[in-house]
Amino acid sequence: MSVLTSPRGKVEVVHCRRTESQDIYCIKNLIRKFTQKLFGSLNIISLLEKANLAITLHNDQEEIMAQATFLDYPNWNVAPQDDWVSVFRELDSEIPCTPLNTLFMHLFVAVDEYSVGCCKEIIRTVFKAVPDLHFIFLIVPSYMSLGSTLITVFDQVGNIPSLTYDEDFAVHICHRHSHYPQLHIRKARVEDHDDLVPIFLHQDTILKETYGEYFLAELIEAQDEENHAVVCEVDGVAVGFMSVCSRVNMQLLHECFDLGPFHGLCTPHPDDVLEPPQELSVQGSSGAELRSSSQECQQIVKEPQEAVSPEAGESIQRKSTEEAAMEEALSPVQSGNASEVEDKNFCIISLPHLTPEFVLIQNFVKIVPFNNCTLDQDLYVFHRAGLLKTIKIRLATLSDTPGVENLVSTLMLNKSILEDLQQYNKARRDPDGTPLQAFVAEVAEQVVGIAVIRDEMDIEYIRSHYNIEDFIYFSHHQREEHGHLYHFALNPIFQHYTKFFLKEILRLGYKSCLYYPVYPRTKEGKFQSSSAHSLTSALHYLVPVRPRRQIVYPLEKLGINAPSKEVSKDALSYALNHTNRKLTLEAKITVNAKIVVVGASSVGISFLETLIFCSHLKFSNLTLISTHGLPGKKLLGTEQRKFLASDHCYNDKDHALMSLCSWVNVVVGKMTAIDRAAKQVIVSREEVVPYDHLVLCTGQQYQVPCPTGADISQHPTNREVLNSSLRRYTGPVPCNHFTLNDEEDCLKALTWIRNNSIAAEGNVIVYGNTIDTYTTVETLLNLGVRGSYIHLVQHPPTSIITCINNYAVEGAVEDVLRAAGVTVYRDAVLAQWNDGLNPDPIHSASFTTPTKPFQLPCSMFFSFCEKNVDYETFRAFNDACLVYDGRLVIDTNFHTNDIAIRAAGSLTKFSNRYYSNEWTHSNFNSKEIGFQLAAAMLNLFDPTLEPVTEPPADLDRLIPMYRGAKIKGGILPGSYHYLHITKPAIPTPLEVQMAQSDFGSEIVTGNVKNGTYFRIHTNKYKMVETITCLSKVPFPTSNYIRLFGQHEQVLNNLCTRYKDGLVPDLYSYFTEPWCMALFHDRFIDLRKELRQILSSKEEENLPSIEELARQIEDEEINLPEKPKNYLKRVFQETIYRPLVEKSILDYLRYNHYHLPMYAWPGII
Repeated sequence: MSVLTSPRGKVEVVHCRRTESQDIYCIKNLIRKFTQKLFGSLNIISLLEKANLAITLHNDQEEIMAQATFLDYPNWNVAPQDDWVSVFRELDSEIPCTPLNTLFMHLFVAVDEYSVGCCKEIIRTVFKAVPDLHFIFLIVPSYMSLGSTLITVFDQVGNIPSLTYDEDFAVHICHRHSHYPQLHIRKARVEDHDDLVPIFLHQDTILKETYGEYFLAELIEAQDEENHAVVCEVDGVAVGFMSVCSRVNMQLLHECFDLGPFHGLCTPHPDDVLEPPQELSVQGSSGAELRSSSQECQQIVKEPQEAVSPEAGESIQRKSTEEAAMEEALSPVQSGNASEVEDKNFCIISLPHLTPEFVLIQNFVKIVPFNNCTLDQDLYVFHRAGLLKTIKIRLATLSDTPGVENLVSTLMLNKSILEDLQQYNKARRDPDGTPLQAFVAEVAEQVVGIAVIRDEMDIEYIRSHYNIEDFIYFSHHQREEHGHLYHFALNPIFQHYTKFFLKEILRLGYKSCLYYPVYPRTKEGKFQSSSAHSLTSALHYLVPVRPRRQIVYPLEKLGINAPSKEVSKDALSYALNHTNRKLTLEAKITVNAKIVVVGASSVGISFLETLIFCSHLKFSNLTLISTHGLPGKKLLGTEQRKFLASDHCYNDKDHALMSLCSWVNVVVGKMTAIDRAAKQVIVSREEVVPYDHLVLCTGQQYQVPCPTGADISQHPTNREVLNSSLRRYTGPVPCNHFTLNDEEDCLKALTWIRNNSIAAEGNVIVYGNTIDTYTTVETLLNLGVRGSYIHLVQHPPTSIITCINNYAVEGAVEDVLRAAGVTVYRDAVLAQWNDGLNPDPIHSASFTTPTKPFQLPCSMFFSFCEKNVDYETFRAFNDACLVYDGRLVIDTNFHTNDIAIRAAGSLTKFSNRYYSNEWTHSNFNSKEIGFQLAAAMLNLFDPTLEPVTEPPADLDRLIPMYRGAKIKGGILPGSYHYLHITKPAIPTPLEVQMAQSDFGSEIVTGNVKNGTYFRIHTNKYKMVETITCLSKVPFPTSNYIRLFGQHEQVLNNLCTRYKDGLVPDLYSYFTEPWCMALFHDRFIDLRKELRQILSSKEEENLPSIEELARQIEDEEINLPEKPKNYLKRVFQETIYRPLVEKSILDYLRYNHYHLPMYAWPGII
């Protein structure tokens, strides 16, 4: 924030921010004829798309005051984009301009009255935002003067010719020191104490409370050969301070941290024994891949050749600086400090992990701790060679091959990198003709980095399958400007130059965008990609791109109107990461808080997904604790039939498209304890995982049933035996007993079936009355188990609502079971295994019923009794004194009784103070719950969000209601593909629902026996609330999910057509071309846009359509005609109709690659 004063004395408070797309209209209005003469006729959208940095200045009323755009190559085509340095060196050899320290101004506009102040404020902001920037060039036609504004910050250097124009152009320069003077670095003196103490106390008072009032003076006085203190000063006033000590506990560092990438902080020696690293902790590192490549670069600076002693590194003990000084003094502080200790090579600093990343620390490399690390601080390392500013990025040559070989010798895919480099040097393109480029990073004539890119040949697929338009305007990028990053390796010493390396790749390669895919791994742990990409240390400098939900097209029915093969092809799924020119100078906000998620449920995965796709945030300490790690391993292969039903939140493809393993540390094990005082989770009674924020999403699981122990020889009934549902089974779990809760459990069951010839001769008991019992029976039948050997035993229901809640569907399933020979036993309670003898393995199982007991032979026992919280998980909650009342108690913000512990999902219930025990997270969509949980926590970390205001006291008593559909589906006996979509609600029998006066109406086509059943229920407002499908053939589930919540008129007047007998088959109806837009992922955005048009007041003398509807509803208007006819007439006769039509046509044109089956004016 700054205050500007106009020549007339008017005052404006202005703020700087990055330019956004909505600024374009105001920027165009600020362009004058003089501006066009200076900068040429510009396409503003295209310019902003290609700009490395664009700054907007606005006042408190959000009015645009000024804007400036900067690129890393000159305008007016005075020099080639990839070779401008030589031209400017010839112009003035005394200006040491390089791609690292130089930007070019391509546009400046401002409100005339404040233009001088705005210009200076923007220039100051640019130098502040880019610490390495020293020169800003401005190039204008030589016959033009700069005007009264730009001349205040730019000085002319000379004239140069243009490559495309006949005239010469004047080159003007703006120096950093004119706006951000270099700080003076010197040794600290005791008299600096009074200047420095306010800086320290502004940040915290811990040092004063710990060491006394004069701690700083004592520290400065204690300087000797091992302790040094320096200050940076401006106009004789100390504004920054650093204290370093050469006494370093190297043994402790080696025990706690993986220092391999820096050769153990020692000078390389031929006799060194390089041992493989210990098992790393859950905190991953991208720099660990170049484990020994930093050895050679340590020779760039002069250093002793013997092994470095523990005193050979410098440790920063105290550091404090004013915020502005920190940003401007980065390089001087490092240089000054290095000169004081010329025999040292490394500077290390340890910080509490919650310390926000300041500018200095962003130039250090964060070291990965080992699992046994006991330190509660993060370690950062900086090598003195990192001070060198002579890094140069250039295209590779044949002579670089030995250097690249040495650099990548420790990488897994070094062979692939070298082969691509050889192919580039040989032909500059692949054998198939794809252009190929290789770049090297060079420091002091030594190769320290390598990158290989190809032209992105599959850009249509990327655009249609990933939301890259969250980051770019696709139409303003040429096809050849999209690049595909295959390899990227950079010496850890120079890791802080990663973004500069990427920026130079874009400039030298004439690219505007780079894409980097992460392919999933197979069960064997190998890459699925035929041309595997090397893991890149640049991954955290890229942004993950959200995948787009795809329409399932009826390709045969669409014929020539189907999308192109590039859009509709079924390619190998991968997670996409991206960067572009706009992002190269935009730093992410690093969040170092340790966020630990327990449980890989749909809620937990949704929570993590939401965090990692916040592109402006980098969560460096996300950890997932899960019994089997991350889901999505495709353990069951491509088999369509799964043992368990699905909630359709995530499938294997969704997990591949996210690649959570790239961003989340995974601890495989079960949570057995929580130490709230120490903020630690104990995993499998051994591992300790520290946390700052703990998120519990373990959900509920099927448990081993506890037999009642009743002796069936006495012919007991259910009434005579004790209810065992509340008892926990404590005996040994039989080897042929299976409770299926995830894909790992299903794989074990499948393996058992195949290894023990169950399909040929085994009796299988499926015990329970959930939908999973039906899907498991179907899987067994499909595996070849004879129906007569399958026993479906249903225990007494706990509710009058069945798992399917539709008599028609249940009747069809029962008919299939009967025809297959599957015996169904109802209201049966497990009494004993093996007549009460050793239950391992189970040979027989006894049950009681309301009438007479029975016994069944058993080779395999599946238990699907009611889900509950795992006992060890409950013990962990109970021992940690978390409030538990049947489920873990939370408030409306997901908090437990510990402010640092949140919980969500079926594990939880709302506190009794809300008087809503019937409503829990189990009633809602798990994916939406996870998203809302992440949204609640993002307020703690995201400074771009508006501060959360506390709700009124009465609203705090209301539980949140979520709107996402509750979904379940699977393959039922008889190969029936089943899907049920409904709104969140307290479960009620279908017959009771239909008896309600406000039930609405239902549309049913087909019948269950033929496998053509399709039922849609619309409420009294004609909105789709329930969808039930039962089909013998697979159907596009993801399409049908999009129908939920739509009005029947959006479905082409479905109710009217159904009454007129025009909809004999809903399956066929929803494959017609007209409805493809309903399934499109951006259709919801179109609806919002149309709603905005109808609710906004477009004409002065007429209220909006929404306001008219409200007035009619409140009887404020006396109408001579029906309200519907009146609103329709107003819509037709006013500006609303053309606005709506334009919006729809724009939507169809923009998404034509997905929706080519629609016509619009001009194409017919």
